[in-house]
Amino acid sequence: MQSITEAQVAAVLDLPGAIAALRAAFAQHGRGQAQVLARHRATAPIGGASLAISAMGAILEADTTADGDLPAVLGTKVYSARNGRYHFVVTLFSATTGEALATLEANEFTRLRTAAASAVAADLLALPDAKTLAVFGAGIQGRAHVQALAQVRRFERVLVCARSGGEDFAREIEAMLGLPARAVDAATAAAEADVIATATRSPVPLFDGARVKPGAFVAAVGSSTAKARELDDTLLGRAALVAVEWHTAAQQEAGDLILAAPGTVAPERVAELGELIVTPRPRGAQDIVVYKSVGIGLEDVALARLVAHRLGAC
Repeated sequence: MQSITEAQVAAVLDLPGAIAALRAAFAQHGRGQAQVLARHRATAPIGGASLAISAMGAILEADTTADGDLPAVLGTKVYSARNGRYHFVVTLFSATTGEALATLEANEFTRLRTAAASAVAADLLALPDAKTLAVFGAGIQGRAHVQALAQVRRFERVLVCARSGGEDFAREIEAMLGLPARAVDAATAAAEADVIATATRSPVPLFDGARVKPGAFVAAVGSSTAKARELDDTLLGRAALVAVEWHTAAQQEAGDLILAAPGTVAPERVAELGELIVTPRPRGAQDIVVYKSVGIGLEDVALARLVAHRLGAC
């Protein structure tokens, strides 16, 4: 079994490869081939610290991608949380022999996988001529989302809304992508953007959903708990489609949907991302589309397999 370090992951994993790997994994899921292990958590206060241990995983069939033939694998991600600080590890097993193939330090691809999954959704569901990107949050995921979404749409400007660090983040975006970027308030970001990414820890909605323009695509990724939400009922009620990674996870962890008033989101307007990849739904130019992510083990195992393959472990 190969032990793969964070530095090795960073050396071989890139956004285009991550996006392609996740698109293939979600397509498997949409065809009913891939299986997902739901997240399980245990918590305890020890020595004055707030502790949690969580586990999730997936089974993927063999696949052929630009990286060549990828084997069928089983995998789990396990991670600790201590006072809000996380450390991630993925273990990958062969579906052919059942033997462990690799253990990977997974902080780096946990950072990328959420944003890469949003890019898969945006590539499928955002209007092709989207020009303005708005990102809520200037943290790790906000930064990753700007980079990932710029892989799938040719934006002409970026708007940043953050409680702190927004102006610095805007300057960083200009240097990184060569696009005009500026810090704005929530109302402006919501009203002017064609694509919106919310990557905050806010437990309450970030903006008035009535301000979002027709045709917008909104990726809400900040929360994976049933008690927090970034989007309000107004926006969810206006959405022609709400895409989720996996119905089971969304029903347990997507606070945006769980906390919505009864009847706000009709079940027929909610679809899994893999289902939409395999059987696309018509999308009107005026339709608002929401993608609600909570993070599922399918994403982690898909990227672990890609990294392990590139490093010769499978």
